Amino acid sequence: MLRMAICDDDGNAVAAHKKIAETCLIQCNSAGEIIAYTTSDNLLYDITEDGFFFDLILLDIEMPGNTGMEIAQKIKPYLPNVKIIFITSHIEYAIDAFELSVFRYVPKDDIEKRLFSAIQDALKLIELEDGKAYTIQTNSRLEKIPYKEIYYIERDGKNACISAAGGVSKVRKSLQQVYGELNAEEFIYIDRGCIVNMIHIMQIKDGMAILKNGVSLPISRAHLQEVKSQINHYWGTHI
Repeated sequence: MLRMAICDDDGNAVAAHKKIAETCLIQCNSAGEIIAYTTSDNLLYDITEDGFFFDLILLDIEMPGNTGMEIAQKIKPYLPNVKIIFITSHIEYAIDAFELSVFRYVPKDDIEKRLFSAIQDALKLIELEDGKAYTIQTNSRLEKIPYKEIYYIERDGKNACISAAGGVSKVRKSLQQVYGELNAEEFIYIDRGCIVNMIHIMQIKDGMAILKNGVSLPISRAHLQEVKSQINHYWGTHI
């Protein structure tokens, strides 16, 4: 069952957003639990101290205490795959939202129209990700690695080396074979010997792809502009 949190210091806004979310869950035929917060510190405590899990969080950016931006930064180590929808009246925050790999940015002056669509798209993506996994099958083992947990894949001799949240796995296939089997737009080449999952890229800086797990990977000069273009296109369709 999907778990969603809504956090805004304005109680009326929380109630309105919750009503939209509940309607969306019904229309999408999704079972879900929604927990509402009017204090950002309470949401942060529940996640970091009490181990609360959420698939989707609706966050107001301008809040006293921990702002929405600060919440998003602090919970990533605890909920690395959570989808975050930022709600704000200041368009300039959209740039920072991109840096945090936020799923979508919704302006307050168009909340009725945009929030429902954003939640609906997030639910579809969560459902899609839950069903996508890369399978490694040999005579001695069967391993399934969820796409959303794969950080990057490197060539290692005649093997492809998959670095994921659960550790490193090797498959005796070429990088091109694995790329073809993945068949997903979020995986891109940043070098002839390395494929990266775009959802884990936090920043492109000084020719390096900086991932959410702290790993920095070099982008070849031949791929740099194409990588930037692909990332812009990918997030342009999701934010």
